[in-house]
Amino acid sequence: MSTPGFGGTRRAVEESDLAACFQVRKEVFVGEQNVPEEIEYDAYDATAVHVLAVAADGSALGTGRLLHGSDAAGKTGGDLTVGSLGRLAVAREARGLGVGAALVRAIEDEARALGLTGVDLHAQTHALGFYERLGYVAYGPEFPDAGIPHRAMRRTF
Repeated sequence: MSTPGFGGTRRAVEESDLAACFQVRKEVFVGEQNVPEEIEYDAYDATAVHVLAVAADGSALGTGRLLHGSDAAGKTGGDLTVGSLGRLAVAREARGLGVGAALVRAIEDEARALGLTGVDLHAQTHALGFYERLGYVAYGPEFPDAGIPHRAMRRTF
């Protein structure tokens, strides 16, 4: 099977785009990483900014979300000027195409548009290098989330 070209990212607003975001998350987190489905989706999905990466043919390649305001405070140490990037997932067949980096940049653009000064995230430890290359700096100790080791990271604009 050939991989369709990467077509870009967009804010997911339409119901069909949101459904595509949730489907990618289900494939990656529930299917590949064995995260229980009941903790993959949460109340924050209703108020988060969701970003979708699509192939040239329109099929979904990846997703991520940005929490902001009081929704993000629990993940940013209470700093309301910083957003929280999360649920970043790239479909297996699209890995290595730059989709993840494009999603991070799109989420940062959404954060800037909201007037935020930076973005925090909780990175799976195997992905620390990926985020470091995008300008994120790890802080604090390693901690488990859904049984997977993570570290907090931040990029300030």
